[in-house]
Amino acid sequence: MERRKVDILCVQETRWKGSKARSIGAGFKLFYYGVDSKRNGVGVVLKEEFVRNVLEVKRVSDRVMSLKLEIEGVMLNVVSGYAPQVGCELEEKERFWSELDEVMESIPTGERVVIGADFNGHVGEGNTGDEEVMGKFGVKERNLEGQMVVDFAKRMDMGVVNTYFQKREEHRVTYKSGGRSTQVDYILCRRGNLKEISDCKVVVGESVARQHRMVVCRMTLMVCKKKRSEIEKKTKWWKLKKEECCEEFRQKLRQALGGQVVLPDDWETTAEVIRETGRKVLGVSSGRRKEDKETWWWNEEVQDSIQRKRLAKKKWDMDRTEENRQEYKELQRRVKREVSKAKQKAYDELYTRLDTREGEKDLYRLARQRDRDGKDVQQVRVIKDRDGRVLTSEESVQRRWKEYFEELMNEENEREKRVEGVNSVEQKVDKIRKDEVRKALKRMKSGKAVGPDDIPVEVWKCLGEAAVEFLASLFNRVLESERMPEEWRRSVLVPIFKNKGDVQSCSNYRGIKLMSHTMKLWERVVEARLRKVVEICEQQYGFMPRKSTTDAIFALRILMEKYRDGQRELHCVFVDLEKAYDRVPREELWYCMRKSGVAEKYVRVVQDMYERSRTVVRCAVGQTEEFNVEVGLHQGSALSPFLFAIVMDQLSEEVRQESPWTMMFADDIVICSESREQVEENLERWRFALERRGMKVSRSKTEYMCVNEREGSGTVRLQGEEVKKVQEFKYLGSTVQSNGECGKEVKKRVQAGWNGWRKVSGVLCDQKISARIKGKVYRTVVRPAMLYGLETVSLKKRQESELEVAELKILRFSLGVTRLDRIRNEYIRGTAHVGHLGNKVREARLRWFGHVQRRESEYIGRRMLDMKLPGRRQRGRPKRRYMDGINEDMKLVGARVEDAEDRDSQTPNSTMAKTKELSKDTRNKIVDLHQAGKTESAIGKQLGVKKSTVGAIIRKWKTYKTTDNLPRSGAPRKISPCGVKMITRTVSKNPRTTRGDLVNDLQRAGTKVTKATISNTLRRQGLKSCSARCVPLLKPVHVRARLKFAREHLDDPEEDWENVIWSDETKIELFGKNSTCRVWRRKNAELHPKNTIPTVKHGGGNIMLRGCFSAKGPGRLIRVKERMNGAMYREKNLLPSARALKMKRGWVFQHDNDPKHTARATKEWLRKKHFKVLEWPSQSPDLNPIENLWRELKIRVAQRQPQNITALEEICMEEWAKLPA
Repeated sequence: MERRKVDILCVQETRWKGSKARSIGAGFKLFYYGVDSKRNGVGVVLKEEFVRNVLEVKRVSDRVMSLKLEIEGVMLNVVSGYAPQVGCELEEKERFWSELDEVMESIPTGERVVIGADFNGHVGEGNTGDEEVMGKFGVKERNLEGQMVVDFAKRMDMGVVNTYFQKREEHRVTYKSGGRSTQVDYILCRRGNLKEISDCKVVVGESVARQHRMVVCRMTLMVCKKKRSEIEKKTKWWKLKKEECCEEFRQKLRQALGGQVVLPDDWETTAEVIRETGRKVLGVSSGRRKEDKETWWWNEEVQDSIQRKRLAKKKWDMDRTEENRQEYKELQRRVKREVSKAKQKAYDELYTRLDTREGEKDLYRLARQRDRDGKDVQQVRVIKDRDGRVLTSEESVQRRWKEYFEELMNEENEREKRVEGVNSVEQKVDKIRKDEVRKALKRMKSGKAVGPDDIPVEVWKCLGEAAVEFLASLFNRVLESERMPEEWRRSVLVPIFKNKGDVQSCSNYRGIKLMSHTMKLWERVVEARLRKVVEICEQQYGFMPRKSTTDAIFALRILMEKYRDGQRELHCVFVDLEKAYDRVPREELWYCMRKSGVAEKYVRVVQDMYERSRTVVRCAVGQTEEFNVEVGLHQGSALSPFLFAIVMDQLSEEVRQESPWTMMFADDIVICSESREQVEENLERWRFALERRGMKVSRSKTEYMCVNEREGSGTVRLQGEEVKKVQEFKYLGSTVQSNGECGKEVKKRVQAGWNGWRKVSGVLCDQKISARIKGKVYRTVVRPAMLYGLETVSLKKRQESELEVAELKILRFSLGVTRLDRIRNEYIRGTAHVGHLGNKVREARLRWFGHVQRRESEYIGRRMLDMKLPGRRQRGRPKRRYMDGINEDMKLVGARVEDAEDRDSQTPNSTMAKTKELSKDTRNKIVDLHQAGKTESAIGKQLGVKKSTVGAIIRKWKTYKTTDNLPRSGAPRKISPCGVKMITRTVSKNPRTTRGDLVNDLQRAGTKVTKATISNTLRRQGLKSCSARCVPLLKPVHVRARLKFAREHLDDPEEDWENVIWSDETKIELFGKNSTCRVWRRKNAELHPKNTIPTVKHGGGNIMLRGCFSAKGPGRLIRVKERMNGAMYREKNLLPSARALKMKRGWVFQHDNDPKHTARATKEWLRKKHFKVLEWPSQSPDLNPIENLWRELKIRVAQRQPQNITALEEICMEEWAKLPA
């Protein structure tokens, strides 16, 4: 494509399974679809400059797909098709043409369409009767499939572009196979756009496919000249994370302030000085998107070499002499080598940096970038208006975004005007202290997008105490005057897609405001003071301290479990509010704040934050005009969540019930009751309380669920409208089921894990990234998604197995390992440094249970666990309960419920909850009770101690007459006996386990040791790290042949062996062995199958040598530089060696069954010369005594340390000649 300057390419028969977009190099991106890796598949390849113009991708089937592009205001639809072959079923052909018809009918008439397809039909030469849809320059005769193409063109008013241009037949034939040549690949476009196509022909000579040829047409779109928009330049504030840049910024700012460290009092002056200093010190970005060039790794040497090559090419073009040609070719080869080396070095440095702690952010940034590259549409540049029409021009798109958000943020729902007032709280407010500013500054995260004032929080963190003094003074002035700087009132609104619904519909976007970071600091200071004054009800779990989604999920699950076990009905309604944040009436906000006891001073301060607020919408085509925001809370504000909690707290004061019958997480509300009538009545009360004050209950998203539903229980109605009844509901991200089970949630967690894997698959599937880094990315991105909310459920073995199977599939995909590789799961986990998923789930469950047990008795989780309901469990096998799983977990790790009360008794890095050491008084009491005649069981029950612990203390007392801890000689062992058993068992199963793997295994179990400790511990167990021996890869047939050979020659006299020439070849590396493998083994176990490396006879190497010897001494040694046949071996090695060794007539030749020795010509030559051949069992190089000479030769060569191949060969020849006879 790059050579032929093709911008858009339709491809067929891709035979790739899946639907994705991926970069294929050189700036091109492929959009493909296929359901089978062996047949069909279509795709479209786009040049980089058109990738951002993609608006929509439709994958209809593995034979039809389309792309919609917007190019300078012109809508272009590209369709790729692959018609069934001539011999396919008629039904399959009809399905293809119906799919193509549906695609065409879905495209508006005014949009351009280009179809590139392999129609597998001949339209034929000539166009009699079909002049309106094709030209007369086809190929050969028309067939039935070709007639279908012509009929389709007539139906859709299209033209067959190939046939309109007179070309040689060679430039019209698209398919060649054997002696046949014809035309089956076509380009079609609308007849009205034929004038935009200037040429179309078949490109000859491109090896695109074995039989098909590429058809190329040139199309020029009639577009309007685009007005170049101004690009906003940004200061490179991110450089402040470097200490040298931060120090330089402080010095320049001090100079700008006249040598003072104190910042000016007024905000405007300070902000302008900071911005100007930042631009001078840190620099300004171009504002344009950084292109991902394929030549980012070019260095100066590569550029210089390429420039010399270009000059040589230019010189050769001007003077076509052989000397200039040779000069150009030599430079071309040299540049190719330098480019390859530079690219490899750059990528090595990149992956080395990613493997460090400093490169972690680059790693996740790389994962996000590759995830974006794999998406079909990276930016939504067109949207739909109210009536569903697609808007393409930048002006219309900007107007639509402004229209939507201006209406959303300035229109209230219908509500009743309040007639009653509320007394305001007039009280003195303390000044803002520096420690309040420090706490707020510490809570602010770095690296966030800046607001319109272009001053990030990094500036204040860089300036340190001077910034704290200035901000405290500034905030006190704002608090006193109740007027914040006008610059803070402006914001930038960014639409964020909700990942559901139509991507071109504005209603499926959530607007997040980018506000001044300094204003956010001011909001955090005010929020901290408001939280001390306002007490939110216990039913609110959103954005409250010591509460989270897990609390609400756990309470609801246990409540449903209790009612399921009691066979009682539980009715739940999940209430959803429409545009909750954006439709909060400001008057209601002020009223609720006053009613909650907020001082009037703070009310006026918050009112000032919302007064005269203005915003602009930043979309893919630029920024809209500024408009006012008069309704709702700021999305993206630090104070808004707490203000919303205040509003919901006051509006629901008269209708809410205690938890768990009413639970709120911001605007997510769940109402529970024992009867359908009661829950319906409560829902109506909630609706009335909220809607009379300007909030709106969604009729379409509010849903109803019943646990233990009996026949005829009915449905819930809201103002006469039936509420949707469901059997499962996704509550705060966790799926609850009406039967109290968690099977659907497990499946959702598996799907969430795969979704998380797809987001980082660009990194996890990169084989150049180390397994350790992949394991870390998996643990931080994929596994949390799989385990979310599972601490609140008790999983069955089958459900745990589902999670483990999914995890191992993900890990195997990431490491590039399949089941055919026959690598065990524990090795996969060890390589990726990922612990067992079942243990992780158990650990999370025990931690959460311990957290619940340590909370106060009024805590919702404890109340749910202690709830008692009348009723009996149903007959048959009892349903699994949460406490069943907890009891099993505690039994497995040897813990008790009492252990949860002490948080320190649980180890942080293990699922085991170990008990604390018994006190000395308890140990003495055990001995006293034993002397009093009580049994171990009775003592354990009386003191609450395990029977085994009691027995151990009694045995210790009987042996040493004391219960004190006995002194131990020497330094304590760092590895516990259990740890020693674990690593010993590990290396016994897999002797090739490295010390680093064992260190990581122990670290995951809570023990940190060094590699030297591992070696010393295993040495005490009789295990030593040794190099693995190389032994032949023998099958039973080889073993039988070797045994037979030994028996036949057991009694041969010594003089017979003196008349044998032994031959063999070997490989000698320049710098020693290519790879080293060490194993842990005991003494005299070097030949155990687990401790050896199977080898085969043939393989590559740095230098191959062929030699022979007899009892009289070594023969000739030659280097094998090319493929050696039997004749070459006889003439260069065997005969010269026999003459040099002065072998007697009738000498015996031993060979290792190499093809050159067993060739027919060699056998015939040996027979004619009357040479005997020693019958030799295959796969037996270790039996050949020449192996001793090779070992001695390699030792001598290694001592001389050759530095290149030539020296290696010379040294080998010299040392071979020195070997004693």
